[in-house]
Amino acid sequence: MGLSTTHLIIFLVIIVVIFGTKKLRNIGSDLGGAVKGFKDGMKDSADKAADTPATAPVQQVSAAPLASKEAIDVEAKTKA
Repeated sequence: MGLSTTHLIIFLVIIVVIFGTKKLRNIGSDLGGAVKGFKDGMKDSADKAADTPATAPVQQVSAAPLASKEAIDVEAKTKA
């Protein structure tokens, strides 16, 4: 039970009667302009991403030992 061609034609006629052809034309042109602007924006952002280097800043890590001399080994005390 889907939409047949007859149902779609009746639906479109009702939409045209309610909104009118001028308003539908304006909506269509606005929608087309929005899609075009979105595509242009995506293309521009892809071009900017290709122009900028993809390397992240490198952070230096100190070579300090993980456990300090003051650390207490809890497991060693419980085993004794």
